[in-house]
Amino acid sequence: MVNQNATGRQNRLEYPEARNALDNMKYEIAKELGINFKQGYNGDLSSRDNGYVGGYMVKRLIEQAQRQIAPQAGKTSR
Repeated sequence: MVNQNATGRQNRLEYPEARNALDNMKYEIAKELGINFKQGYNGDLSSRDNGYVGGYMVKRLIEQAQRQIAPQAGKTSR
């Protein structure tokens, strides 16, 4: 979840215990894309490469959420 305070933007996870899962996803996606992500500092990578990884993370998270929601949506009646 992104919160904004008086000093600027601050990225903070709503569920801190998800940090490891998100980090694992980041490295897995980078490997699939052929981007050399490593533990720690990755400032030597281009913004484009970092953006690809972040974009694919969002895409995969949305797909996971849709798979979880789809069975529930079929149970509701209108």
